[in-house]
Amino acid sequence: MNAAVEWRIARIVRRALERGAAVEIDGLGTLFPGDRRHFRFVPQTKPRIFIAYVEEDLGAAKRLYRSLEERGFRPWLDKQELLPGQNWARAIETAIQTSDFFVACFSRKSICKRGSFQSELRYALNCAAKIPLDDIYIIPLRLDDCMVPQRIAKRIHYIDLFPEWERGLSRVVEVMKRQQTSRARNKLPLAG
Repeated sequence: MNAAVEWRIARIVRRALERGAAVEIDGLGTLFPGDRRHFRFVPQTKPRIFIAYVEEDLGAAKRLYRSLEERGFRPWLDKQELLPGQNWARAIETAIQTSDFFVACFSRKSICKRGSFQSELRYALNCAAKIPLDDIYIIPLRLDDCMVPQRIAKRIHYIDLFPEWERGLSRVVEVMKRQQTSRARNKLPLAG
């Protein structure tokens, strides 16, 4: 990014803060206006979870979104997050890259349907190839008694959200909390 673009962005942020608006920097945190020329920065600490699904499973995806949000996570669902006019393909790739977890909602409908769910899953597998081997990133969920694709099932354990939604969800939350604790413990201090 060149200096002129950086300056314009800084000016936009400063103006928003001067008007009393909070400014969220996706994946980092939120700037809140303060007195005079000061501001307060609150880092984002809630784990971000990308939810991948097919349109036919939107009801279950929304339920999952609400359930994760209630448990202190930051779920990302296209129907909730995408803005009018936004380049949705780029926004989805960015959301997958910056998420702490990628939750793939498998169902009889999703495993045989072509489209964005399959693309998102392939992109997430590419992203997962870049993280440490023992990190949990992709969490496959079964919404019904479907066959999880072999490429996933032979490498990654899945969790069933049926017949007992709450039991399956509790396991998902437990895994994510454990992984976040492990990541925090293994985080090295920045050089400087």
